[in-house]
Amino acid sequence: MVRKSSKAAEPVAEEPKLLSGGNPQIPKGDGDAPVQAYIAAMPGWKKEVGRHLDSLIVQTVPDVRKAVRWNTPFYGLEGRGWFLGFHCLTNYVKVAFFRGTSLDPAPPIASKQEAVRYLHIHEGDHLDGELLASWIRQASERPGEPCF
Repeated sequence: MVRKSSKAAEPVAEEPKLLSGGNPQIPKGDGDAPVQAYIAAMPGWKKEVGRHLDSLIVQTVPDVRKAVRWNTPFYGLEGRGWFLGFHCLTNYVKVAFFRGTSLDPAPPIASKQEAVRYLHIHEGDHLDGELLASWIRQASERPGEPCF
């Protein structure tokens, strides 16, 4: 969003509003730009987690498609749907694997939705990059959520 400054004729970018838990409110959009806007608005230590996740997803699945829906970055493949999303909560970043129960090993946190599994990343957590990349790769190979 852009608004006019009362002191100058140049537009001034407004900071995205943070919703409960510090989740950035970013308008729905397709492509890398809205995802990068979301990551840039992530508060504190969560921003680095967002950068790391985005980079690892792109390295692991080079032809990944990105979008922001419901104030959440989504990652998917054309014709296959979304396979992963993440968002901020008060004490952690929640990574959702939409077909997580089919991953080997399955991510640790169960969901009310039968096929979904989560990874919660807390401040200071050491991430197993190989395991996370394996989950991303496996998730990208399964049919995703049809939202394109």
